[in-house]
Amino acid sequence: MTITTNKFVSVSYDLNVGEDDERELMERATTEHPLQFIFGVGAMLPSFEQQLKGLAAGDTFRFTLAPKDAYGEYMEENVVELPKKIFEIEGAFDEEFIKEGNTVPMMDSEGQQMNGSVLEVKDDTVLMDFNHPLAGETLHFNGHVLDVHEATAEDIAGLAAGGCGCDCADCEDGDCDCEDGTHSSGCGSSCNC
Repeated sequence: MTITTNKFVSVSYDLNVGEDDERELMERATTEHPLQFIFGVGAMLPSFEQQLKGLAAGDTFRFTLAPKDAYGEYMEENVVELPKKIFEIEGAFDEEFIKEGNTVPMMDSEGQQMNGSVLEVKDDTVLMDFNHPLAGETLHFNGHVLDVHEATAEDIAGLAAGGCGCDCADCEDGDCDCEDGTHSSGCGSSCNC
């Protein structure tokens, strides 16, 4: 069976970012904790799926996605300073959660949910980056197709329950740190994991 629309797909891969001479391992989905998804339902980047289309269990893949085909270019206008008072809870600034390096779920003026990375906490403002963490990066995937089958009700229910699709126990927030030390946020995902 080959990868086509509505098939359950399970893959292992290494994702490296950067240019050929300076690549860095960003993410690994292992055979023990694979990336699992239903093909063609909009959960993954279209360019990621296009590279896997037609492959079967046992096939290997190696491909590169340019920023324009992945998470777009890094845009300086997506780095903004916000008033510190919007991060107050009961009149006090939330120092525990709003600190450099944390990712904060927020909502824009149109009600769109987005994640922002805290770059710096200043006296009166917080500097936030609303670019996707992989914006501007060239993505290099190298992996194996582990399984392809008709999606069952159990498959759909398992993926709909939330998580990153890497089949480990700590996925509820869409960001997994699996017990074996790998990290799999489903980088092919179109969400802002």
